[in-house]
Amino acid sequence: MIRPKTLQPGDRLAVLCGSSPTSKSAEELMQAVRDMGLEPVLYPSATAKHGFLSGVDAIRAADMNAAFADESIKGIVCTRGGYGFHRILPLLDWKTIKKNPKIFGGYSDVTAMLNALNQICGMESYHMPMVGAWGDGLDEYTAPFVKSILFGEPVEFVNPEGSPITTIVPGKAKGRLCGGNLSLLAASLGTPYEIDTKGKILFIEEIGERPYKVDGMLTHLRNAGKFDDAAGIILGGFTDCQDKEGVIGGLSLEDIYQELIVPAGKPTISGVVCGHCSPSMSLPMGRLFKMDAAAGTFGPVKK
Repeated sequence: MIRPKTLQPGDRLAVLCGSSPTSKSAEELMQAVRDMGLEPVLYPSATAKHGFLSGVDAIRAADMNAAFADESIKGIVCTRGGYGFHRILPLLDWKTIKKNPKIFGGYSDVTAMLNALNQICGMESYHMPMVGAWGDGLDEYTAPFVKSILFGEPVEFVNPEGSPITTIVPGKAKGRLCGGNLSLLAASLGTPYEIDTKGKILFIEEIGERPYKVDGMLTHLRNAGKFDDAAGIILGGFTDCQDKEGVIGGLSLEDIYQELIVPAGKPTISGVVCGHCSPSMSLPMGRLFKMDAAAGTFGPVKK
């Protein structure tokens, strides 16, 4: 797996979007990048709008291809997620992208690209807060993870104090990290960009879906053999996914995990602070990780 070079202060960072439009202005986006010590290079999709998309498919794909092809660009971070990245995957120049490895970051809808980079290009990608959130101020837990991705600063993969990790299935596992947002993982099934979990540690997070929707998407993954194929499973933030108090006859997320994930018998933990939550850690997708579910620990395999 190719690990792109980390950035140096003053490096040029491409700011673009493959998904939905941001509410941030061009100046706000550029200032957020400058505050990180980098030189912003805004592409048209960073501020474009086409309904619920940040520009038409051709514009968003062209920006992606151009940013990877430009040797002066040392990294790429999206403005935001939302919807639309799966639409442009067939339009991307994968040969050129593979020849020009560089840090690529985002999460949520960007899950589609993170896993495609791993599987098509053999390149690490980075599940991390996006430029649209940088300007709002990253908290003292989240910021070091972002800087770890961008600049290679060391970080420990542990939850913040007061946020325990729960053991769902005990055991140890080792494998490359894959996964991301549950909706995107389920949507990948049956396409050329289907998530491959064989021998890997599968990370899953979600936001704003009722438990029956979460159940449906996890069932889809289960029926496709993705839990059986995985070496281990890490469940991150499932923000606003519990039924509201007073709902009758619902299942909790914990019930759903027990019924759909536990039978696979793979080491599994939940409550990892990563996803649509604040604070949030960042994850290097495609990197070799190990986990001890009984101890609630995980992290990269040291060479």
